[in-house]
Amino acid sequence: MRIPPIAPGDLNQEQKPLYEDMCTEMRSYFSGFIKSRKDGALLGPWAPAIRYPKFGKPWWDYVKAIADNPSLPKTVREVAILATGAHFKAGYELYAHSAIGEKLHLEADKIATIAAGERPSDLSRKEGIAYSVAVSLAAGGRLPRATWKMAVEVFGEDSAAELIFLIAGYHQVSAILNGFDVCIPSEDDQEPDTPST
Repeated sequence: MRIPPIAPGDLNQEQKPLYEDMCTEMRSYFSGFIKSRKDGALLGPWAPAIRYPKFGKPWWDYVKAIADNPSLPKTVREVAILATGAHFKAGYELYAHSAIGEKLHLEADKIATIAAGERPSDLSRKEGIAYSVAVSLAAGGRLPRATWKMAVEVFGEDSAAELIFLIAGYHQVSAILNGFDVCIPSEDDQEPDTPST
C-alpha cells in the first residue's frame, strides 16, 4: 500500500470523527471481511480516505448514500459491484464483496465467475440486468438505450438510477484501491467485523 494506515491514537482532529463514523457504519452493511488491523487502523479504501479527509469525507458520504436503504435486492447490488471490481481488477473490492455475496447466499460459482471477468450462465433476470449495466458502463461510452429501458422495466426508474449511482460509486472505489495500491489483508491482520472505536 502506498500510504500507511493510521492507528486510532495517531488520528488528528479532522480524521478522528471520520474514523468514528466509518467504524459505526461498517458494523451494518460492510461486514464479513477484514477492515482493520489489530490496532484499529482501517484498511481498504478507508485508509486513504482517513489519510486525506478533505476528499475522504465527501467520498464516504457518497458511499453511505448509496448503501442507505437500497431499493435494489442485495444480491443484485453485489453482482453489479463484483462486475465493476472485476473490470478494474480491484483486489480488495473483489475480496470484500465476495465475502458479502457469500453472506447473502450468492452462489460461490457465480461469485467466482464474475470475479474472473466472465458472465455466469445462471444469473437471475435481475442479476443479469445489473451485470449488463455494470459491464457496459465499465467499457465506456453511453449505456445502450435498450439496457436502460430493460433496467427501468424490471426495477423502476428510481431503482435503475440507484443502480447507475451504485456502479459509479464502485468505479470510484476501484480507482482509490488501485491508485493507492491497496492490498488484500492477510488473515492474521484482524478478525472480520472488529474495528476498534
